[in-house]
Amino acid sequence: MSTTSRRVLATLASAAILAASPVLAGAATAASGPAGTALLQQQVNGYVAAHPGTHQISANKVAIPGGSVTLAAPGNSEASAALACANGHLCIQDGTGDVYDYYYCGYYSFDGIGDGTFNNNQTSGTTARFYNSNGSLRWYNTAKDTGTASWTPVYYIRPC
Repeated sequence: MSTTSRRVLATLASAAILAASPVLAGAATAASGPAGTALLQQQVNGYVAAHPGTHQISANKVAIPGGSVTLAAPGNSEASAALACANGHLCIQDGTGDVYDYYYCGYYSFDGIGDGTFNNNQTSGTTARFYNSNGSLRWYNTAKDTGTASWTPVYYIRPC
């Protein structure tokens, strides 16, 4: 499946989740036990199925090329006031509440959408680069820095 196709599917899936979020939030809140766990596992299974080369490493965390993504619990897409990020990492929270944590250098596909935050907590002076769908540079950020960004137009990331 092409990156553009995955991007469209991810956007459609996120839109469906956002449209259903009041229902999901109620279900997750009312039944945070087995029902909430089942909803979260469905979300993880969907992410892994849509992203070849990934695998689940904990209840809501998936290993991705270059790092990991922690999927927001169903109905919980609120952005953190301050995005925590380990030293040496580039962390991103997208508009769905998913948190991407990059540690390894490389050039990676990125599926985050919506407006969110970043914490470039890499070694001072390290430059993270963010690319358009055609691979052209969209913008860059030099560590150590935090801020906000629109992730929908970002298709690729080079953390360092």
